Amino acid sequence: MTAEFQQQIASIALLVADYDEAIAFYTQKLGFSLLEDTPLGGGKRWVRVAPGTAGTALLLARASTPAQLQQVGDQAAGRVFLFLQTKDFWRDYREMQAKGVHFHEAPREEAYGTVVVFSDLYGNKWDLLQLNAVSAPDVADTGPAD
Repeated sequence: MTAEFQQQIASIALLVADYDEAIAFYTQKLGFSLLEDTPLGGGKRWVRVAPGTAGTALLLARASTPAQLQQVGDQAAGRVFLFLQTKDFWRDYREMQAKGVHFHEAPREEAYGTVVVFSDLYGNKWDLLQLNAVSAPDVADTGPAD
């Protein structure tokens, strides 16, 4: 019997206008880790940030064409694009508020948990959310099936 190949989404490309300002926002305002910043030549870099050191990362991709520049800050056409799940909503919400993160609303309780919409430095919408105990399990908390 062969072992099952495990797949995961390793990174999601996020268009940015400038590598350094995006790194500063994600590491200083959201507390993400800078996982990698490798020069590729010609001004391009391989830059990855994430809320921790494991799991899905954001690949910060500097926009280089007029079409890409138009999409910076609007990768989901005005909808919430990314979901930052936490185990301590109120701690993270207060820290982000204190660091000047822009929130679109007051936090609210939904059937699945506590949530609030915020924007990154370019305007992409995110949800900060803490799932209720009865909601679907956090992917990071589940291991492979035996």
